[in-house]
Order: sequence, then structure tokens, then C-alpha cells
Amino acid sequence: MKQLLMLLFVVVASHSFAQVRMQGVVKDSIGTPLELANVIAINQETSALESFAVTNDKGKYTLSLGKNGKYKLQVSYIGLKTFEEIITTTDQNIDRDFTLMPDNALDAVELTYEMPVTIKGDTLIYNADSFKNGSERKLEDVLKKLPGVEINEDGQIEVEGKTVNKLMVNGKDFFDGDTKLATKNIPSNAVDKVQVLRNYAEVGQLSGVQNNQDNVAINIKLKEGKENFWFGDITAGAGQAPSPNDELYLIQPKLFYYSPKYSINLIGDMNNIGEVALTNRDLRGFGGGFRLPSRTSGTNINLGNNGLGGLTSIARAQEVVTKLATANFSYSPNKALDLSGFLIYNSSRLRTREQSFVDYIDIEDDPSTPVDESAGLPPDEATDQRGREASNQAIAKLSASYKPNVNNQLDYDVIARISDDQERQDLFSTVVGNTDQLDKAKPYSINQNLNYYFTLDENNIFALEVQHLLREEDPFYNALLVNDPTNNDELDPNDRDAFDTTAEGLGFNQDQFGYNINQQQLVKTNQLDAKLDYYNILNAKSNINLTLGTILSNQKFNSNIFQFLDDGTRFDPTPSLQNDGNILSATNDDVEYSFRDFYLGVHYRFKTGKFTFTPGVSFHAYGNQNTQAGEKFEDNFFNVLPDFEARIQFKKSESLQLNYNMTNTFTDVTNIAEGLVLNNFNSIQFGNPELQNALSHNIRLFYSSFNLFNYTNVFAGANYSKNIDQIRSLTNFESVIRTSSFFNSQFADESASVFGRVQRTFGKIRASFRANFNYSKLNQFIQGRQSLNESFTQNYTPEIRTNFREAPNVRLRYGYTVRTNDQGSNTTKFITRAPSIEFDAYIWDSLTFITDFSYTEQESNGVTEAFKTWDASLRYRKNRDAKWEYSLRASNILDIDSNINNGAGNISVFSSETFVQPRFITFRLTYTL
Repeated sequence: MKQLLMLLFVVVASHSFAQVRMQGVVKDSIGTPLELANVIAINQETSALESFAVTNDKGKYTLSLGKNGKYKLQVSYIGLKTFEEIITTTDQNIDRDFTLMPDNALDAVELTYEMPVTIKGDTLIYNADSFKNGSERKLEDVLKKLPGVEINEDGQIEVEGKTVNKLMVNGKDFFDGDTKLATKNIPSNAVDKVQVLRNYAEVGQLSGVQNNQDNVAINIKLKEGKENFWFGDITAGAGQAPSPNDELYLIQPKLFYYSPKYSINLIGDMNNIGEVALTNRDLRGFGGGFRLPSRTSGTNINLGNNGLGGLTSIARAQEVVTKLATANFSYSPNKALDLSGFLIYNSSRLRTREQSFVDYIDIEDDPSTPVDESAGLPPDEATDQRGREASNQAIAKLSASYKPNVNNQLDYDVIARISDDQERQDLFSTVVGNTDQLDKAKPYSINQNLNYYFTLDENNIFALEVQHLLREEDPFYNALLVNDPTNNDELDPNDRDAFDTTAEGLGFNQDQFGYNINQQQLVKTNQLDAKLDYYNILNAKSNINLTLGTILSNQKFNSNIFQFLDDGTRFDPTPSLQNDGNILSATNDDVEYSFRDFYLGVHYRFKTGKFTFTPGVSFHAYGNQNTQAGEKFEDNFFNVLPDFEARIQFKKSESLQLNYNMTNTFTDVTNIAEGLVLNNFNSIQFGNPELQNALSHNIRLFYSSFNLFNYTNVFAGANYSKNIDQIRSLTNFESVIRTSSFFNSQFADESASVFGRVQRTFGKIRASFRANFNYSKLNQFIQGRQSLNESFTQNYTPEIRTNFREAPNVRLRYGYTVRTNDQGSNTTKFITRAPSIEFDAYIWDSLTFITDFSYTEQESNGVTEAFKTWDASLRYRKNRDAKWEYSLRASNILDIDSNINNGAGNISVFSSETFVQPRFITFRLTYTL
């Protein structure tokens, strides 16, 4: 770390000593300081933009210029005459004030350069060309260079610490619901402006009566000449891979067409290199821009996720083969009607391997009970898991928006998704032996959304939002475990097979040379979420919002566990496992869970000076019932949930926000089903039909500031949550096989986090520092004993990045993370150090060299392990406007076999080694339209 910090200091210091600072004040003709006046300096030798500044509220500006140079200064302000002057720098700093006179159109000075960053109300506008140096290829390459904008580890765009939920191109939705398709596919040379829309309101009629501080959208303005013409690029590549991999291939067509009336976007990708725009997990979470009407009501119902979660991420796979085909369109037949939609199809095949070691924590015996709780702890386990995953997913969305006038807007959206997923795992365990597992599922869902907004007059607005979800999930599970039928009667458990005791409890036939266990599940979900809002504008600074809403949810669940015997016949087991004296069933027949919530919400929003307050309360009449095995369990109650928001607007780009709310969380049908359910062969659960809701108190504080005067971007936040009657599991182990049920814990769980980032630009250098602190207190119940699990994670990430137009650029980053876990009497500490460097150079206006290297070191209990990652590419095109580009790319240049990961779960400490793709070298040819 010391060496990296020294390198950062040397880079900053060498740049600072080569600069001359020019500062002063910009005033109007009567001597009043001008805020947000633009000052730019153009290098007379290169005709390039050397430096720029925006004046603060006192009219001050600061420029960083090179020594012994000649520059053209231009000072401008809306409505005043632009001032222009040629200056020559020496090695001394310069103090210079400017006075702008009233505008005279005949004497107007034409601005040579646009300001790199401007602010218009809540919109932050970046001129993309001001941040490009020629090495960019896609939108994400441009966004990474914009102050205040980041691409996070998940590939999503963040602005001032807030995730961007919507991205548009020329005002038209681009695959609404995810920004990765845009950042990784839109060509950088098509981007003219990046407009960051803060406090973004989806519905203009509600912009003055709703709090939209957390909503951020981005609109990409295309360059002139891109409209009414197809643009984009087509890439084809090939390469050689080491055995046993096949020869490498890559085909990526990306075509775009925009006109004032309609747009078409086509993106395709077929490769076996592991380069994908959307992973399987991205697609499973692809929401299409849908937001629940009840999202702010205080009610949260968990519908569960019974599909397949995926074996691993693509970055942690040994082999990746993907096919992606997407299409997005928008069409405006007239000014009142807008139609849009998209279609996404993705097919992937993964091969994985992971070796791990799990050390289960010790549990102290409770001397007040006759049972020795520490005796039944699972033994430590080493595993070697090899897997294959096959997934085919399709998502389609259609949207229509009808606005006949400013007082009426009708929106309709429908999104449908279907998938065919399969996972195979070959697992060797030092405890259980060899196990083959198969998971399959073909889920589908249809989600519809209908919204109507009506402005009766200037003081009365109505908003109706209705959303309906229909979903079916049918996971199937099969496991083949070893069994020696001759040792079933051994008294010592160590002389029996690890699964024998569990198999006996589940009622399986143990006289077989192997256990062939199976489970079929079916979960059907039908939910209606609707609300009607009425806004009464009392005056220019206050309004009242009344909300009448409901959530009606119904889930049906069926499952059965069965066994195939050695002769191929099916055997339906009769378990001997008991719960409160009742024998558990291997099936769940027609379990039905219904939930309803009728609520009335009242919010009062008012402004006074810099403050905006929104106190509110919602009154809920809850009812839920579940029917299973001929019995009905019902719970009806009334609850009041308050919420509060306060906001201080210090300046246009500086604010502090406080939020508080209470939330009721309800579980899904699988946690209340009394019959046995196999999560997998070593994790068995049965539900509790009398589960009640959990109540949480949530507090959030968030500060953000963007200062154009010194290009400093700061955001910081704190979150605290306390959960009461949290649904927790009661877990018991038989060897490494756990059986769990659920109950409402009387012990409160808590979590808190503090995070922040400071970013500042010094001429062509941008430095930032990010820190995160997370604390959680979790109560867990193992072998009938309650214990407290406390974890504290702290992360520090300093970073420095250059943005030279002519010279090469570098990004240096250092990540330092400390994770501490207290698990009862067991304490663990993990330290991760991760320095990295990215380098890119645009040479001779034709050659681009990009490389990135990272080193990750993990330390635990005095043992240090590390791995390195190094990728590089060399690209050639005749000039910036050339149609053809030739590139050579290499990934995993050091040809490392695996990555290392250490961590702690609720009841164990683990270390794992995940095997990754080998070194790949590919040659690619790109044609730009």
C-alpha cells in the first residue's frame, strides 16, 4: 500500500509542478459577481481545450494552465457579451478579473469550444468530446471519465452515489429496466451529450407534488448526422484456446437507427470467450422498468424465488458459451401516442469447478438443559464440485403511452418472461462421498401495468396505478448419493453412511446400493397491487396526498419427495421426522396462502426556506390465511405505519435528506408449508403455518454535493435498520445435513452502514476516495441454542485517474477491506488488499493500447493467499473516422488457474478456490457503419 500511495503522490506532484494557476472573479457591468459564468482556455499551439471553469456564487474561477504557453481565453454568460483575450503564461500564477458587458448581437463572439459540463436546473449536461481522447469504443468508456459518474462492480451506472434506473437515447427508452446493454454496446463516437436528469419524474404531471430525489435518469444525445441513418458496428473474431477448450469465436453485430418518429436497436452476441453484455443473473433481475404501486406503502410481501439461482457468475466459470439476440423499438405515430418495446433472448452454457473447505463454528453447551448442544455439530468438510449449467431465457415487453393533452396520460405495459434452466453438479465431499445432482426448471411470468394520470385543474391531480403478476415455477431436483446397505444397523454413526440417519428420518428405502432421491415442486403466484392517489395543491409550497390502495396475493404450493429404487420403481416415503409430536409429511398437497392489505395513506408536503418536509402515515387492515392438510390458519390485524422525510437544499447542487419509515414484511408460501421440502440433499426444511409478519424501523441519511467551481463531487450516507419479530430458522445438524424450520424471533436483529465518496478534479487528474462501513447483528438458533452473530466490514478505496487528450492515461486504484465476524465464541478476521492499474494510450492517431492488471491478496489467521489478473488489447484503425479496425486481445495473460475467496457464513468459516477460464488470445475485425 505504501508503494502505491507513493506512486500516487509522485503523479500528482509532478503534474502540479508543471501547472500555472490562473484565478479571478467574473462580474457584470455594475460589479455584481456572476455565478455559473463559463471560462475556457484554448491552447493556441494545439487548438485543444486546455482548461475550463465555472464560477461559484461569488464569481470566482480557477484554471490550471501549462507553463510558458499561449492560450485564448473566452469568458461567457447567458445574456452578456462573450469576452475573448490571448494570454501568455510564464512560471508565475496569474490573477485576472473579467467584466462582461451587455450583449450586442452584431459584435457577438463565436465560442470555439462548448463547456465540458453545464447545469440547467436539475439537469447536468456533459459534452462527451471534452472527455474523449480516442481510446474509447463504447458508452461506458466515456461515462467512466465523467466527474460524478461511475460504473459500479455490477456494471450499473451510478451518479453521485445513486443508481441510474433509466437510460434513454434521444429521449427514447433504451431497454427500459437495465443500463448495461446501453453502456456496453452504444458506440462512443455516436455520443454527443450525456444528460444526467436528477430528480427525474416519470410523469410530468406529478413532478411538482412528489419527492423524486432518489430518481436519476440519463439521456444520451446523439451527434448530428446519426439521425435517419443506421449506425453501429459489427465485430467478428477468432482465436486458439488451450485444450480441452474449442477454437475461439466471436460475432457481435450492434446496429442502431434513430429518427424523430421511430427508433430501432439490434444487438447480437455469439461467443465462447466469456464476454457477455448480460449474465443469467442480470436477466433474472431484469425488471423492465416496473415498480410496485405499493413500494412506499410500508408493506413488503416476499413472493419467494423458486427458480434456479445459477451455479456461479460468468467471471468464475471455466468455460462460457453464450448467444444473445435483442431488439428494442420505439414508434410515435402522432404527438399523443408513443409505442415502445423490446425482445431479449439469451442462451448460455457454463462449465464450473470449485474446491472449498468449510469449518463449522463451535457451539457451547447450555448447562441448564439435559441435552449437550455441542455434541451434534457437523464435522469440517472439504468438497470438490464440478458443474454444468444450461440456460435459455426470453423476455418481451410492450409499452404504450397516450397523452392527448397536458391533463391526461394513460400508460400500459406488459412484460413476459420464460426460461428453461438446468444445472448438473458432481460433488465429492470428504463426509458424504460422491453425489450427483440435477436441478431443472421452466418458470414463466406475465406482469402487466396500467397507469392513468388526470389533472382536474391546477390544484387537483389524480393518479391510478394498477399492477398484476401471474407467475408459475416448477423446480425439479434429483440427487444420487452413495449407500452401503450392509452398514445400516451399525450403532456407531461413524460406521454408517453420512446420509443414512437422514434417509431413515425421511423414510427412504435403505436397502439400495445408492439413494436416488427426487423432488417435484409447483408454485403458482397471482398478485394484484393497486392504488389511487389524490393530490391537492394548497399553495405554491405545500400539498396533501391521500392514497387508497390494496395488495391481494394468492400463492398455491405443491411438492412431493420420492425415491427411485435400484430396479427403477418409484417409492413414496413415509417420514418419521416429527415437529411438536406430529409426524411430518413428504408432500405438500394444495397448500394455499392468501394475503390482503387494504390501506389508506396521508402525506403532507410543505416547503419553508431551504427545508422540505413530508410527514405521513398509513393505516393498514391486514388479513392472511393458509390452508393445508384440511386445516385453516388465519390472522387479521390492524396496523399504523408512520414515515417521514426532511430535505435541506443548501444550493442547487447540494442537499441533505433524512428518511424514516416503518415496514411490515410478510413471508411466502414455502416458509409456511408444513411438509418437508428439499433445498438440496443436505438442506431440508419444513414450514410454520403460524408465521407472522416482521416489523422493521428504517432510517436513512444522505448528503450530496456537486461543485462546478472546483469540480468536487461528494456524497455520503448512513442507514440503520432494526428488525422486530424477524423470521428466523431453527437449525439442527445430522453430520453436515441440516434440517430447518421457521419462527418469529423475539430477539431483534440490527444493521447499520455508513458510506461516502469524495472526488475532485485537478486539471487533467481526477482523484477520489471511497469508504464503506457495514455492521450487522444477527441472532441464530442452532442445535436449540441461541447465539449472536456480529459482523463488521470496512472498505477503503483511493483512486487516481488521468484524462489527457494527447498523452497516455492511467487509473490507479487500491482496495483495502477488513471483515470481522464474531460467531458466538468464534472470531474470524479477513483482510483483502487489491491494488490495480489500468493504462490506455492512443498513439499516432491510429493505434490504441489498453491494459489492466490487478493483484488480490487475502489474509486470514496469519495465512496469505493471492492471485493476479492481467488483460490487454492492441487496436489499429487508420484514423478516428476509419471504417475498419483490427485488434488483438489477450485475457488472463498470466494463465492463472483459479481465484481464491475466504469468508464466513452464519455458522461456518470457509475458503474456496474457483477455477476460471485459461489464457485466451483472439484477433478481431470491426466494421463501423
